[in-house]
Order: sequence, then structure tokens, then C-alpha cells
Amino acid sequence: MDTPGLIFCVALPLAGAALVVALGRWPNLREAASLATAGWLFLEVLALLPAVEAGERPAAVLTAVIPEIPIAFEVEPLGMMFALVASFLWIVTTIYSIGYMRGHGESNQTRFYACFAIAIASAIGVAFAANLLTLFVFYEALTLSTYPLVTHSGTDEARRAGRVYLGVLLGTSIAFQLFAILWVWVLVGDTGFRPGGILAGHAGPAATAGLLALFVFGIGKAAVMPFHRWLPAAMVAPTPVSALLHAVAVVKAGVFAVLKVVVYVFGPEHLAAVGGGADWLLAFAALTVLAGSLVAMRRDNLKARLAYSTVSQLSYIVMGALLASAWGIVGAGLHIVMHAFAKITLFFCAGAILVAHHRTEVSELDGIGRAMPLTMGAFLVASLSIVGLPLLGGMWSKWYLALGTIEAGQYALLAVLMLSSLLSVAYLLPIPVRAFVKRGPAAGSGIAEAPRPCVLAIAITAAGCFALFWYAERWLNLMEQLVRP
Repeated sequence: MDTPGLIFCVALPLAGAALVVALGRWPNLREAASLATAGWLFLEVLALLPAVEAGERPAAVLTAVIPEIPIAFEVEPLGMMFALVASFLWIVTTIYSIGYMRGHGESNQTRFYACFAIAIASAIGVAFAANLLTLFVFYEALTLSTYPLVTHSGTDEARRAGRVYLGVLLGTSIAFQLFAILWVWVLVGDTGFRPGGILAGHAGPAATAGLLALFVFGIGKAAVMPFHRWLPAAMVAPTPVSALLHAVAVVKAGVFAVLKVVVYVFGPEHLAAVGGGADWLLAFAALTVLAGSLVAMRRDNLKARLAYSTVSQLSYIVMGALLASAWGIVGAGLHIVMHAFAKITLFFCAGAILVAHHRTEVSELDGIGRAMPLTMGAFLVASLSIVGLPLLGGMWSKWYLALGTIEAGQYALLAVLMLSSLLSVAYLLPIPVRAFVKRGPAAGSGIAEAPRPCVLAIAITAAGCFALFWYAERWLNLMEQLVRP
């Protein structure tokens, strides 16, 4: 199904970036253009959903410099889900950014909105990639377009963080991921994404194990230890950038890429049949889950605590992919959505606290729930979703991931998931408890929330955590397409 509109979905945010730059002298028009472009993109992506649900695969070729490996797009269920999440959360993040960037007096706001739009275009390119080369091109574009956002403040600390960011992400992708893509081409003569994978009959256990390791560690945005340092370092960026990194585009592009490669290059059946060396990679993912949680417990800085929480939660998705079981893959796909809404809410709350009360440390939050009841109430909701409690979306992804470990006979990993949930309780729930139960300097200052756009964005994403519990069936049906015969 040839659909030129796919190219338009990638081009639209780029046009929005150009418009933002052109309107840079008029902040209200600049931000209106950014918001309008985000809304338009979401509608364009949403229009593709009925066809994908019906089993169609909209496709388009951007260019074919090498005829056998074109830069091409194709929408399958996993990419459809990622594009919907990224485009919708761009709207919400733009609303939040208007309040945050103005309320915090940030400089270079035009550059911020323009780079954000280019990053979303890159994320849509990753989502709709029809082959490994297209995925690699837009993956790298995403890294480069977010570098100015990471170094936005221009301080020495920000520049150091930017060097770590580029060093880890470009280093892993060029040294490992690109080599893996070339190896796949040599083995198969193809880099396209196909249901059931393309490696069966071409790669034995040793080659499969080697390729799998190259992809898992080469996709550095998935933040599997030891290639995770870029993520905490990037927390020097403004909070809307942290939201982009952790929920909208960057890390989700990483775990999305790992899952897509497992499903459409390796193939779950081939991976399970040959073993593929997945057990030791599963051990790395499990270690990342637990170690990230343990480090988060020791961080007093709120954004640093949330960053290490993200490191931990991302490896849930990597584990689900590497299990190569039907329910594990379904759970991994669902966790991309569930974690996105919960984690963006937490970062929005952290930024709201900074703007309204200039506090960055967990130890400074005693009593702040009395001054910011809406913000801290949303923080509690998102924390419970991360933990995986019922009535919130995070429950479903953890449920299916747990079923995936049982289906694969990996009971030790089931224990890791359960222990990680308990650790999430330990490092997240004390924050709203301090805010509402303890008394501190902010307790008697009256209601003092962040600017209204910030509060509106927080309310939308927190409500999304509830909605994802009650309306999860459509997401589930999309993910089940990945594993149907």
C-alpha cells in the first residue's frame, strides 16, 4: 500500500521547525506554530491507524541511492504505536514548555522549539523505518538533533554532558550497530523488516548471538549497562528536554529499535530455536533493572533519581524482547506506552517544582504537597503506574511481561520484575509522602502551583495513566499483531 503521506509525516515537523525559526521574533506566534504543527502531525499519524489495525502496511520510498537498500518507510503495528505516542506527547510537551521556558526565563527558546521539532521528525522516521538502513539514518539524526537541547544552557557542565551524550550514542551506534547492519547484509543480502524475521536459515547460533549483542549494545539509547552514562549526564538539560529524552523520543526510540530488530530481523521463533546467546544478554538487562533501581534510591537530586529509574525501566522492554516469547514481546511493546505517560508526568512535576519553588532535591520537598497539591497528586499517580498497581496503565505492561517470563520458563526474571517493583516503591513513593505528610517551609505558603500551561500538561499525562488502564484493549490488539502466526 503506497502512501506518500508517510513522507509528509516526517517532513511536517521539519517544516514546523523552519516556521518556528522564521517566527522567532514573535514568541506567541512561534509557540502557536509549534503547537499547531504538533497537533497536525498527531492527526496525520492517527489517520493511519485504521489501516494498520486492518492488517494493511502503508509504505513509501523516500530515495533509493542504492536500489537494494532504499531509504523507505512502512507502518507496522509497533511503529504505529511509537508514532502515536511520540506525536501526541509532542503536543503535551509543547504546552508544558510554554509555561516552563517562560516561567524559568530560559534563553534561546527559538532554537529549543526548532530542535525539538527536528527531533520529533527523526523519531517519526525511526518509527516508520522499513529497513535497518533507514532506522540507522534517523536514529543518528535523532542523536544529532537533540545534542543542542542537552547543551541548551551553555554551561561547562552542559558541554561536558553533551560530550558524554554524543560520545556514548555515536560511539556505540557506529562501532556496534552499523557493523551489525553490514553483517546482516552480508549474511542475508537484505536489511528489510519482515514478519518472522530475515535471519532464519542464514545465521546459526554463533552468528545470531554475535548479532544480537551488537544490536543490544549498539542501540545505546536503550541504556543497557554499561552504556547508560549518557542518560543521567543529560539531566543538566531543561525539564522539557528531559521529558523528550525519557518519554517522547530518545530512550523510547532506543528500546523501540531493539524490539523492532528482534521481531522483524531475528524473528522470535528463530531466536528461541537457536538460543542466540540471549541468556547472558538477559542477565545484563536484569542487572540494569536492579542496579538502576538501587542507584535511584541513593540519589537526592529529583531528576537524577528519575533518570536512574528510567535506566531501570527501559531494560524491562529489552528483557521482554530478548525473552522471544509472545507475551514478553506484547508486554515490552505495551511498556513503551505505559512508561512514556508515567515518566513524562514525573519529569513534568519535577520541572514544575523547580519553576514554582526553585527546589531540586528530594530532601527539600517536605510539605510541598500543601503548596502544590495538583502537581504532587499527579506525581503520586505516575509513581503508582510505574510500580504497576491496578487502575493505572503500568499494571498491564508488567502483567504481560510477567506472563512472558513464565511462558519462557525464566522464573528468575519474574523474581527480578517483582523485586524491581518493590524497589520502585522504595525510591518513588517516599517523595509524595514527604510532600503531603511531613511539614516543611512550603507547607504554610498557600497554593503556589507552576504556570497554568505546566499544570495543564501534567493533568493530561496523569489522566492518561488512568485512561491507559481502562482503554488498553486497542494497544493490546496492535501488539498482538506482532506475534500472531
